[in-house]
Amino acid sequence: MSQPLFSSPSVAQGHAITADSIIKDVTLANFVVDVIEASRQRPVIVAFGSVRSGASKQLTPVLEKLTRAAKGAVHLAKIDIDREPEIAQQMGVQSVPAVFAFLQGRPVDGFMGAIPEAQIKTWLDRLLKASGGAVPPDDDAVDLDSALKQAAEFLAAGDIVTARAVYADVLDQDAQNAGAHAGLVRCLVSGGEVTQARAMLDGLPPEIAKDKALNAARAAVELAEQAAKGGSVGDLQKKLEAHPDDHQTRFDLALAHYAAGQREEAVDQLLEIVRRNRSWNEDAARKQLVKFFEAFGLTDPLTIAVRRRLSSILFS
Repeated sequence: MSQPLFSSPSVAQGHAITADSIIKDVTLANFVVDVIEASRQRPVIVAFGSVRSGASKQLTPVLEKLTRAAKGAVHLAKIDIDREPEIAQQMGVQSVPAVFAFLQGRPVDGFMGAIPEAQIKTWLDRLLKASGGAVPPDDDAVDLDSALKQAAEFLAAGDIVTARAVYADVLDQDAQNAGAHAGLVRCLVSGGEVTQARAMLDGLPPEIAKDKALNAARAAVELAEQAAKGGSVGDLQKKLEAHPDDHQTRFDLALAHYAAGQREEAVDQLLEIVRRNRSWNEDAARKQLVKFFEAFGLTDPLTIAVRRRLSSILFS
């Protein structure tokens, strides 16, 4: 029978933690020394992960960054569950990433999953206050640009709840941050709350509303409102099959695809209109593509690819 993790052998007593060992890879052999005993001097964050877990790869650099920012007030112990299944079993870890905070030899708090950096910092600050340690000063606060980038990644992956939480955290630090306001509007649109998105957009102060960061969010709201007026993909597809040269139906089908989250299908229909009759309805298909580009973002891979295809059609 294996020795319980929370017992401390006498050889570990008095073990000193050096300043250059705040982040360690921990195994069963050194768990007692580098987690149990170390946590009697300062909080120790124990992070269970796996090289097979994308979320673990995303979370680990954030934990390392915040641990270093704490300047010795907290230590980080990283545990690979594939190599150390016994530790994971005794801690009851069933999925990764899983994070625990140890204090005075015992786990006192924790969280599961790759939560946003801003939330981790709040959690860590609370832990340090509870332990009597020093909370990092304001100049060690989470970089807002990094938080916005992380929120955009969550939104792109379809994790609207987490994205909204990150954007809200940014606004807690900077209420005038146009990028965070834009992100919240896009979250509402992605969640089908178009009316609420419009209300939020219209309610922004002029100095924020005119910021170019709101352009994509504004385009997303307008497209969602436009798409809501059209028919279903199935009905429009059947109608188009019967009348392939009905450009209005093809145009409506593009909007229906967009409303259903089918971006590539939407742009394909608009490009087909341009290919068949580029001047139809006063260049409506090309203008609609430009709106899509604004909503997707100018650096979105789909925007870049479709711009090339559009240029090829227009200048062929």
